[in-house]
Amino acid sequence: MQLHQKFIETAKGFNKKISVYDIATSKEVTYEKMLIVSLIFAKKFKKIKSKYVGIMVPTSAGCMLSNLGILMAGKIPVMINYATGAIENAIYAQEKCSFNTIITSQKLLQKLKIEPIDGMIFLEDIAKSLSLLDKLPALLRSKFSLKSILKSVHQGSEEETAVILFTSGSEKEPKAVQLSHKNIFHNVKNIPCVVDLCSEDIFLANLPLFHVFGITANYWIPITLGCSIVAYPNPLEFKIICGLVKKYKITLMAGTPAFYHGYLKKSKPGDFESMQFALSGADTLSPHIYEGFLEKHNLKIYDAYGTTETSPAISINTPKFHKVGSVGKPIPGVQVKILNLETDDELPANTVGKIFVKGDMVTEGYLGDLEETSLRMRKGWYDTGDMGLIDEDGFLWHKGRLKRFVKVGGEMVSLVKVEQVLDKYLPEGVICCVVDVPNPTKGADVVAAVTTGEINKRKILKQMAEELPAIAIPKEFYIIEDIPIMGTGKVNFRAVETICREIQKKKLE
Repeated sequence: MQLHQKFIETAKGFNKKISVYDIATSKEVTYEKMLIVSLIFAKKFKKIKSKYVGIMVPTSAGCMLSNLGILMAGKIPVMINYATGAIENAIYAQEKCSFNTIITSQKLLQKLKIEPIDGMIFLEDIAKSLSLLDKLPALLRSKFSLKSILKSVHQGSEEETAVILFTSGSEKEPKAVQLSHKNIFHNVKNIPCVVDLCSEDIFLANLPLFHVFGITANYWIPITLGCSIVAYPNPLEFKIICGLVKKYKITLMAGTPAFYHGYLKKSKPGDFESMQFALSGADTLSPHIYEGFLEKHNLKIYDAYGTTETSPAISINTPKFHKVGSVGKPIPGVQVKILNLETDDELPANTVGKIFVKGDMVTEGYLGDLEETSLRMRKGWYDTGDMGLIDEDGFLWHKGRLKRFVKVGGEMVSLVKVEQVLDKYLPEGVICCVVDVPNPTKGADVVAAVTTGEINKRKILKQMAEELPAIAIPKEFYIIEDIPIMGTGKVNFRAVETICREIQKKKLE
């Protein structure tokens, strides 16, 4: 069975239930209506000649329906990041995947203040063009038996590609990750088991569906379980999000530490009273956010770990198995091993090394990039490019990207560790990012980018020196008032590094 077929099965079972509360359009869309509209879209999208079809639509019923319609038409959705350089990303996707058509929204382009490019078609125009001859057959077909509806849409194997997602590009050019139905199904089937989810749950969908965390946790899991989804396209509107959680009695949400930090600041006691499970991913959750939610809302935020290439979940903390600071235990069907950085020998418990994972959730590879695929996929194992350890109890601890380790004077320094220590001593609300800049004698220097100069640097450095070796202490503090943040809530390390290197260069001139 493929994902869109599973949706059809769910829609037939929950036809009158609200599938999506679409906040942006003030519409409540039932499972029955989702099925009818996706069947209409499938007929429309079948006329598109290319195998791949772009989607550049904010988190909404329209985005979900476009995705379903494309899959039902036997084509592959390519999710495009509109949060950071929408036009550049659209053109990059078109060229990388060899397609032209991009489904988007006039409202989105107006909000971004950009002009459409060749190949863009608008959801608003599709809706206006629908006639009774489009609607009536889909309405009638939705009343047919499940078996009959399934026969009328694309039927293929679980091995077929279900979506193309692009890696964040925070460190290098984005790669086109091919995730199959089988890959995503692994998360869809296993996460509800370890987190104890059911059709009664109400999901918050605030993450962009061009990000793997969003497309799995905010879309495929709830829509195949028969849950209701409260869709809001901007996770950065913290006060509104807190209000939605309270109003709709949301029971499950997923987010990044940057988003949770905002929700913590803007929320009032009682806003998260209905929440049963709050999941954090994409970056390490800091202790002050975890403790802040516990104190203000009596809510534990469970840290998890995943990658775009693993659909995304690898490990997750749960109410049953929880160790603060770790990223949980591997979910069922996932194997994890830690390898020595230089020899590739498997390491014992509590030893930091490279994280390799194996399981049905691992991508088949990168579209049009055989070299990168062969570098990262080794005999069924995926090299995550991350560093970590497995402790004696089987919990995985994430220590940062290998690319975020730097050699200073011959010693390996974790920039993530430096950030964590620095963050403890900065005033609340000050964002930091630690990067390296070239040093002709030591190879590199560690420097810190912070959002304000109103800090006691001498005191902070003294406090950091009690926890870190001298080579890991930042040599400079550079003020960047607006530290570049990606649409997913991650710091854009590549951009920060470029800015810091430019500042350093000017200082040396």
